[in-house]
Amino acid sequence: MPHEPSPSRPAHQPAPFGPATSAGGGRLRQAATEEPLGVVGAPFALAAKLVEQAGFDAVYLSGAAFSAGTLGVPDIGLFGRDQLVEQTRILARATTLPLIVDADTGFGGPRDVEETVRLLEAAGAAAVQIEDQPGPGAATGGPAGKRCGHLSGKQVIEPAAMCERIAAARAGRRDPETVLIARTDARGVNGFDDCLRRLRAYRDAGADWLFPEALADRNEFATVGREFGAGGAAVTPLIANMTEFGVSPLMSIADLADLGFTAVLYPVTLLRLGLKAMEAGLALLAAEGTQESLLDLMLSREELYDLLDYDPRHPERHQAGPAAARRAASEDADR
Repeated sequence: MPHEPSPSRPAHQPAPFGPATSAGGGRLRQAATEEPLGVVGAPFALAAKLVEQAGFDAVYLSGAAFSAGTLGVPDIGLFGRDQLVEQTRILARATTLPLIVDADTGFGGPRDVEETVRLLEAAGAAAVQIEDQPGPGAATGGPAGKRCGHLSGKQVIEPAAMCERIAAARAGRRDPETVLIARTDARGVNGFDDCLRRLRAYRDAGADWLFPEALADRNEFATVGREFGAGGAAVTPLIANMTEFGVSPLMSIADLADLGFTAVLYPVTLLRLGLKAMEAGLALLAAEGTQESLLDLMLSREELYDLLDYDPRHPERHQAGPAAARRAASEDADR
């Protein structure tokens, strides 16, 4: 006889289900006024819990980490919107931190961008990031579609077209607190002056935060910060991308805050750390035929259960969804 589904969980809903536990755009905006934000990319849901446990301010759903870590493909626009929305739904139920989602080029024209923002917001995104590279399959006169922001050979669309994307993103959000982030890749294509011009245009078009990708040196970060960030006359929150092995120098959160940046992004750090650890562990396992010498480097069963808020004595708490499980764990802690 087939198992009868729990009445608290409709049979058609995949786990995790129920309302998002991640904070919305209002909390992200408030946090940005209080201190410089450390935003860490989570390549999977358990990593998002680890980011929160470590005390960071927000979780990032990186297109590069999602492409490589979840799908095993390069970051050239190969995943679809439905896949990104589903990953957003999963991460937004793994953490109470705000979730910033990299929506690449928005998956099409203005109407598609509008729908993308609506769907990601409904899935639990506190912020949605749109960039000014051409979308997949675009006729650009060169290699079609988007590329990683720290690779050569990128292209950018006209500023007016990106401003249309921003207007569409604004039309798509239902919550005015949802943060819309405009990223420009112009620094690596047309130079720093065009990057600045585009940042001005995107701010005027209604972007809430600005993301100048692949700045070349500290002086460029300082120049952007003086005009747009905490040092400028009209402050617009700025994101600095501290991805490893890219074109930008690696600087600390404190240093970037002094230059006027609001948030510092580590999009692929956890994925790179995890994969390197796996590579080393596999080599040792192959050489020794046992993992015994690796145990001290592993998350123990108890640590894993703690990260999951899981009490094996009460599995029913998780059958009601992540939000209910968190409430039950919190009630236990208060007793």
